[in-house]
Amino acid sequence: MERSPDPTGTRPLPDASSDPRSRAGAARTAGGGLHEHRWWILAVIGIAQLMVVLDATIVNIALPSAQKDLGFSDGNRQWIVTAYALSFGSLLLLGGRVADLVGRKAVFIVGLIGFAGASALGGAATGFGMLVAARALQGGFGALLAPAALSLLTTTFQDASERAKAFGIYGAIAGAGGAVGLLLGGVLTQYLNWRYCLYVNLLFAAVAIFGGARLLHGGRPAERPRLDVPGTVLACVGLFCIVYGFSNAETHAWSQVQTWGFLVVGAVLLAAFAWWQTRARHPLLPLRVVLDRDRSASFAAMFLAGAGMFGVFLFLTYYLQQILGYSPVTTGVAFLPMVVCMVISSVTATNVLLPRLGAKVLVPGGMGLAGIGMVWLTALGLHSGYVAHVLGPLLVMGLGMGLVFACAMNLATAGIAPRDAGVGSAMVNTSQQVGGSIGTALLNTLATTAAANYLVGRQPTSEAKAQAAIESYSTAYWWSAAFFALGLVVTALLYRPGPPAAHDSDQPAAHL
Repeated sequence: MERSPDPTGTRPLPDASSDPRSRAGAARTAGGGLHEHRWWILAVIGIAQLMVVLDATIVNIALPSAQKDLGFSDGNRQWIVTAYALSFGSLLLLGGRVADLVGRKAVFIVGLIGFAGASALGGAATGFGMLVAARALQGGFGALLAPAALSLLTTTFQDASERAKAFGIYGAIAGAGGAVGLLLGGVLTQYLNWRYCLYVNLLFAAVAIFGGARLLHGGRPAERPRLDVPGTVLACVGLFCIVYGFSNAETHAWSQVQTWGFLVVGAVLLAAFAWWQTRARHPLLPLRVVLDRDRSASFAAMFLAGAGMFGVFLFLTYYLQQILGYSPVTTGVAFLPMVVCMVISSVTATNVLLPRLGAKVLVPGGMGLAGIGMVWLTALGLHSGYVAHVLGPLLVMGLGMGLVFACAMNLATAGIAPRDAGVGSAMVNTSQQVGGSIGTALLNTLATTAAANYLVGRQPTSEAKAQAAIESYSTAYWWSAAFFALGLVVTALLYRPGPPAAHDSDQPAAHL
């Protein structure tokens, strides 16, 4: 009988796809779940991931109401978003390594409890400072939770066909979570209160905690890497400076030291981190994790897609509400067709297309489709309609982003050793988070400049201001399309041709 490698690398196991006894027996994965519970584990992980992803957009919908209720200024409003991004982005690599050190189940449960507690604190906020502190805590616990969730998925699903299905679903959740957040945030804000946009996380977390406690295995990993303290400090501080610098660019000029100073310091620290990783005995981010061609291509894909997709969520939301006059709920419903296409595309890509065509075709193809959708959006005007002018680009965007996220997440974690699953998963989230921060800052700056340039020499009538907004949105769409075009070129060059090669889980960087 054909045999496949044990994910722990200690002994061969019967092929799970051909031996029914191995499915119902005590076969376990390194991170792991009982194989007979793997689909329930996927549901638990999916709920946790959805909670983290949608939180980035659900709070945006609630911000105007929270600002009115708590009485903070427009200048301080950005900190509600920035506080989360700073702690989440800067602590992800540490969170991933902690999962490898302590155990993924323990970190997953702690992350859920902490995220729920921070959400309750934010929902009960009586002032601006309390809300910002809660958002920072959310980001910190999210940095524990997100890598643990993805690494649990990586170590639970070892069979190739089942792994494809699982990552198709997970990729759809990761890509569509932002749009779900817009819809849910609109419903909660419009019919209840902005505070429920934070309280809703208690429901998600309660379900995931119960399921995780029942289904996941406890215990420490068999191979426990030591913590690279110098590397941790360099990575966390460097990522903090990068995210803070780009976040600051939304309210400060690029020429001000608050912007470029942090970016320069962050770049120097990350360069020092990369140098240190080649010399550390127990590196935070081992080179074996990043030197695989398909894996590094997937990190690049997540980075560029994170930067590019921001345009469709932020600026199209502005367009639908400010130009077409949609309510928050209607705006969320308007994004649902994109979500449906993303789910269909993700599942089809990983189950049917990836094993036949490979990522070198699918990921650049997805980037191209997303870019086409962005260019299509540049035709929107003051009198455009949803069905005739908005729906088509959203469908194309959904198809493209489904291809990118599902394939990139699959290959970013394929073949990774169990001892590195946490930090490898953290790199996926870090790539997307830093890409999103850069996209936020650049697109906001470019859009604001375009609007100001349009109004030069014109009377600031309501129609002129509306047209200036259209110009700013169009500029953002063009630059988002440029991010996707760059993603097409980079991923077409980096990914190996043909279907993904089978990896030995103990030699994840064997195929360079």
